[in-house]
Amino acid sequence: MNVQPAGSPGAAPSPERLPERRGSSLSSKTSEGLWGYLFIFPQLLGLVAFSLIPLVSAFVISMMNWDGMGTKQFVGFQNFIGQLRDEEFRIALVNTVYYTILSVPTGIVLAMLVAVGLNRVRGKILYRLIYFMPNITMSVAVAVVFMWLFNADFGLINMYLKQWFGITGPSWLTDSRYVMPSIAMLSVWMGLGGNMVLFLAGLQGISRSYYEAAEIDGAGKWQQLIHITIPLLSPTTFFVTIMSIIGSFQVFDQSFVMTSGGPAKASYTLVYHIYETAFADFTFGKSTAAAVILFLMILSLTLFQMKMSRRWVHYED
Repeated sequence: MNVQPAGSPGAAPSPERLPERRGSSLSSKTSEGLWGYLFIFPQLLGLVAFSLIPLVSAFVISMMNWDGMGTKQFVGFQNFIGQLRDEEFRIALVNTVYYTILSVPTGIVLAMLVAVGLNRVRGKILYRLIYFMPNITMSVAVAVVFMWLFNADFGLINMYLKQWFGITGPSWLTDSRYVMPSIAMLSVWMGLGGNMVLFLAGLQGISRSYYEAAEIDGAGKWQQLIHITIPLLSPTTFFVTIMSIIGSFQVFDQSFVMTSGGPAKASYTLVYHIYETAFADFTFGKSTAAAVILFLMILSLTLFQMKMSRRWVHYED
């Protein structure tokens, strides 16, 4: 029988050394874990202080009758019931949904078309810069400029409509039929650059081999767009759709600056309703209840979209 020395290459590890190695491995993992928690601690602290605690506080205040100064009185779900029965809340909800229907599909389609066009030309970096600039401009400043553009008497839009087409432009911001489409046009223009950059990144991630195979099979540009580009851009489209809907339900700046919710509350949105309920009526409990309802609506829509995405979002293998 051959017995190998303890120090030979084929020898089994000494039983006495196994606990030492395991202990060393566990100590190394513990040290790495501690360093990981140390690095994420500042972000975790900010998340708790500025997100989780305010979120819990909002749910608590939504069940209180509070004017922001005096004592709080617990009223349960009365604030939620009152908001759902409130005519102004229903008007704001209808206006917000209408604005979402106007702005989100239009913004996504235009951003995708612009991205497809820029993906085929030279100087992409310069064009990306030009298109992205409105996205980083202050929304209040943009709204003030568009107030002048949409002015019914001396605005540039109506002036060019009259000179070029002989059309008398409408009262964009003072007619209840046109005020929400006007705000939607402003929002589409502002968000076009950001969505375009996302679509452009998605386009550059599509392998060129798909288009080469389609060209060999005789597929034209339109067929390539329908059968290759759009399906393989579906993950980007899904992300842009979710973010656009969330942003559209939170529209406030444009309505506040350009129309103050008018005319006749035609541009009165949910966030504007939350603002007025809190800082005009000083009923913070009702205002927070409306904010919680808005949060639950956005959460429900997002979860629904994530569930439905399994049917139409295609990931490249």
